[in-house]
Amino acid sequence: MGEGLWNDALSRMRARVVKIAEGVREGFPHFADPETGRWTCSPTGDWTGGFWNGMLWLSAAGARERRYLQWAEQWTERLRARIDSDTVFRGFLFYYGAALGGMLLNHRGAREIGLLGAKGLASMYNPRAEALPLGSEAEEASDVGKGEANVDTVQASALLLWAHRETGDPGLREIALKHAARHIEFCLREDGSVCQSASFEPATGTILRRYTHKGITDQSTWARAQAWGILGWTLTAQWSGDLRFLEPAERAADWWLAHVPDDWVAFWDFDDPAIPETNRDTSATAIVAASLLKLAALTRSEARRLVYRQAAEVTARALVEGSLGADGILRDGCYNKRIGLAIRHELVWGSYYLYEALHGLAATLDPARV
Repeated sequence: MGEGLWNDALSRMRARVVKIAEGVREGFPHFADPETGRWTCSPTGDWTGGFWNGMLWLSAAGARERRYLQWAEQWTERLRARIDSDTVFRGFLFYYGAALGGMLLNHRGAREIGLLGAKGLASMYNPRAEALPLGSEAEEASDVGKGEANVDTVQASALLLWAHRETGDPGLREIALKHAARHIEFCLREDGSVCQSASFEPATGTILRRYTHKGITDQSTWARAQAWGILGWTLTAQWSGDLRFLEPAERAADWWLAHVPDDWVAFWDFDDPAIPETNRDTSATAIVAASLLKLAALTRSEARRLVYRQAAEVTARALVEGSLGADGILRDGCYNKRIGLAIRHELVWGSYYLYEALHGLAATLDPARV
């Protein structure tokens, strides 16, 4: 479906990468005003800095130009300051921000930093709860600490499973699988929709409450929670080879496909009563496009493979034709509608996942490689 479309979109986004790398001198790109293209940056990466690094690693692997590699090395080195930060979102930072360099280019420095990040992350594990808690420094959470969990963090299992492959440490695999499995109980509803967060008793792991702190209500299905669930369980299956995790991934993906609007771009919350007169979230939609490509490669059902592949292509096309500007800016990302933060903006994670998906669609990257 349109190889020329994918390559043209990649070209636009790669030009945007160059412009960002040449223009941002301090910190990590976080979100940008789509009218001016100017970035709000986080000094040490917040939870999103790894996605910017990931765009650089994808560019270095795909374009094979020295400048991309130099930029990737530069920003990845900055992550050393975050190795011991008490946040489970190190899963995002060090998987995309460092481990990707090891996966794609066998880069020794990136591999080293990625493994250090994974080791620090594993130290947070609570064996009684069988989960990695958010931690005291978790970003963008309404409640933090040793008794809080988010579906966003299932992706952390991917970093630990990659580190297990690199080191052979069986403890990393055990933590990863138990963390991903526990979040099925925490966050996946019977109908396949995803609840964003859960509180639990640290001493026993007993669930105290489930809630969606970024949605329209505590009980709603926030689009990005659904997307993170699909991604996290898919990556767990991909890196572990344990295909039991395909079941929650497929349930969540099937729910998305049954509820996404006809134009394939999700509203920020599936339960917002103002639909269709409310915000879209291209970032959640981009996460799902990348995830569906992975699911298509992993699923044991030929019928599902065709459905997921076609849905990934249609979703990516909708984003490229409707929201990706000639300037390479992916518009209409909705960061946090509840507090009015960056609700029609370019969001670095949305750009990363569309960029990753486009590489897969253009056949320059195996979607199940990263």
